Amino acid sequence: MDVQIFKTPSGEEMVVLPRAEYEALLARAADAGEDDADVAVYDARMAALTAGADEVLPSEVSSNVLRGHSVMKAVRLWRGVLQADLARNAHVSQGFISDLESGKKRADEATLDRIATALNVPLRWLARG
Repeated sequence: MDVQIFKTPSGEEMVVLPRAEYEALLARAADAGEDDADVAVYDARMAALTAGADEVLPSEVSSNVLRGHSVMKAVRLWRGVLQADLARNAHVSQGFISDLESGKKRADEATLDRIATALNVPLRWLARG
Protein backbone atom coordinates (compact mmCIF):
# COMPACT_ATOMS: atom_id res chain seq x y z
CA MET A 1 0.00 0.00 0.00
CA ASP A 2 1.48 3.34 -1.08
CA VAL A 3 0.60 5.64 1.84
CA GLN A 4 1.98 9.02 2.81
CA ILE A 5 1.58 10.30 6.36
CA PHE A 6 2.10 13.94 7.30
CA LYS A 7 1.24 16.36 10.08
CA THR A 8 -0.79 19.48 9.60
CA PRO A 9 0.34 22.76 11.17
CA SER A 10 -2.13 22.04 14.01
CA GLY A 11 -0.44 18.68 14.68
CA GLU A 12 -3.17 16.46 13.23
CA GLU A 13 -1.83 13.42 11.37
CA MET A 14 -3.18 12.97 7.84
CA VAL A 15 -2.90 10.03 5.45
CA VAL A 16 -2.79 10.21 1.67
CA LEU A 17 -3.25 7.09 -0.42
CA PRO A 18 -4.07 6.31 -4.06
CA ARG A 19 -7.77 6.46 -4.95
CA ALA A 20 -7.85 2.79 -6.03
CA GLU A 21 -6.58 1.73 -2.61
CA TYR A 22 -9.10 4.04 -0.90
CA GLU A 23 -11.96 2.51 -2.91
CA ALA A 24 -10.72 -1.00 -2.11
CA LEU A 25 -10.80 -0.12 1.59
CA LEU A 26 -14.35 1.22 1.24
CA ALA A 27 -15.44 -1.99 -0.49
CA ARG A 28 -13.92 -4.13 2.29
CA ALA A 29 -15.63 -1.99 4.91
CA ALA A 30 -18.98 -2.39 3.12
CA ASP A 31 -18.48 -6.16 2.96
CA ALA A 32 -17.73 -6.20 6.68
CA GLY A 33 -20.96 -4.26 7.28
CA GLU A 34 -22.94 -6.80 5.25
CA ASP A 35 -21.30 -9.61 7.21
CA ASP A 36 -22.32 -7.90 10.46
CA ALA A 37 -25.91 -7.62 9.18
CA ASP A 38 -25.93 -11.30 8.22
CA VAL A 39 -24.66 -12.26 11.66
CA ALA A 40 -27.37 -10.14 13.28
CA VAL A 41 -30.11 -11.86 11.22
CA TYR A 42 -28.64 -15.27 12.05
CA ASP A 43 -28.47 -14.43 15.77
CA ALA A 44 -32.09 -13.22 15.77
CA ARG A 45 -33.33 -16.36 13.98
CA MET A 46 -31.38 -18.65 16.32
CA ALA A 47 -32.78 -16.80 19.35
CA ALA A 48 -36.32 -17.24 17.98
CA LEU A 49 -35.72 -20.95 17.41
CA THR A 50 -34.22 -21.42 20.87
CA ALA A 51 -37.13 -19.57 22.50
CA GLY A 52 -39.61 -21.72 20.59
CA ALA A 53 -41.06 -18.68 18.83
CA ASP A 54 -40.25 -20.15 15.44
CA GLU A 55 -39.50 -23.51 13.97
CA VAL A 56 -37.64 -24.98 11.06
CA LEU A 57 -39.65 -26.18 8.08
CA PRO A 58 -38.47 -29.35 6.35
CA SER A 59 -35.67 -28.53 3.90
CA GLU A 60 -37.73 -29.57 0.86
CA VAL A 61 -40.48 -27.16 1.91
CA SER A 62 -37.99 -24.36 2.48
CA SER A 63 -36.32 -25.03 -0.88
CA ASN A 64 -39.64 -24.82 -2.70
CA VAL A 65 -40.53 -21.59 -0.90
CA LEU A 66 -37.18 -20.15 -1.99
CA ARG A 67 -38.04 -21.18 -5.56
CA GLY A 68 -41.14 -19.01 -5.35
CA HIS A 69 -43.85 -21.43 -4.27
CA SER A 70 -46.25 -20.44 -1.52
CA VAL A 71 -45.81 -22.25 1.79
CA MET A 72 -49.09 -24.08 1.17
CA LYS A 73 -47.98 -25.37 -2.23
CA ALA A 74 -44.53 -26.26 -0.89
CA VAL A 75 -46.08 -28.27 1.95
CA ARG A 76 -48.56 -29.95 -0.40
CA LEU A 77 -45.75 -30.97 -2.76
CA TRP A 78 -43.67 -32.19 0.18
CA ARG A 79 -46.61 -34.34 1.31
CA GLY A 80 -47.12 -35.62 -2.27
CA VAL A 81 -50.77 -34.57 -2.29
CA LEU A 82 -52.63 -33.49 -5.43
CA GLN A 83 -54.70 -30.29 -5.30
CA ALA A 84 -57.87 -32.26 -5.97
CA ASP A 85 -57.20 -34.65 -3.10
CA LEU A 86 -56.35 -31.82 -0.72
CA ALA A 87 -59.49 -29.96 -1.74
CA ARG A 88 -61.68 -33.01 -1.15
CA ASN A 89 -60.14 -33.71 2.27
CA ALA A 90 -60.37 -30.06 3.34
CA HIS A 91 -63.94 -29.66 1.99
CA VAL A 92 -63.11 -26.89 -0.49
CA SER A 93 -62.86 -26.75 -4.27
CA GLN A 94 -59.70 -27.53 -6.20
CA GLY A 95 -59.91 -24.06 -7.75
CA PHE A 96 -59.89 -22.51 -4.29
CA ILE A 97 -56.72 -24.45 -3.40
CA SER A 98 -55.15 -23.19 -6.62
CA ASP A 99 -56.16 -19.62 -5.80
CA LEU A 100 -54.72 -19.93 -2.28
CA GLU A 101 -51.46 -21.32 -3.58
CA SER A 102 -51.11 -18.56 -6.15
CA GLY A 103 -52.00 -15.83 -3.67
CA LYS A 104 -55.17 -14.81 -5.50
CA LYS A 105 -57.30 -15.60 -2.46
CA ARG A 106 -56.88 -15.86 1.30
CA ALA A 107 -58.50 -18.41 3.57
CA ASP A 108 -60.03 -17.83 6.97
CA GLU A 109 -58.53 -19.62 9.96
CA ALA A 110 -61.12 -22.40 9.99
CA THR A 111 -60.40 -23.24 6.35
CA LEU A 112 -56.65 -23.08 6.92
CA ASP A 113 -57.10 -25.40 9.88
CA ARG A 114 -58.93 -27.96 7.71
CA ILE A 115 -56.18 -27.71 5.07
CA ALA A 116 -53.45 -28.07 7.71
CA THR A 117 -55.25 -31.11 9.12
CA ALA A 118 -55.54 -32.63 5.64
CA LEU A 119 -51.80 -32.06 5.11
CA ASN A 120 -50.98 -33.27 8.65
CA VAL A 121 -49.00 -30.14 9.52
CA PRO A 122 -49.40 -27.50 12.24
CA LEU A 123 -51.73 -24.65 11.33
CA ARG A 124 -48.94 -22.15 12.03
CA TRP A 125 -47.01 -23.49 9.02
CA LEU A 126 -49.78 -22.37 6.67
CA ALA A 127 -50.63 -19.20 8.58
CA ARG A 128 -47.10 -17.88 7.96
CA GLY A 129 -47.59 -17.39 4.24
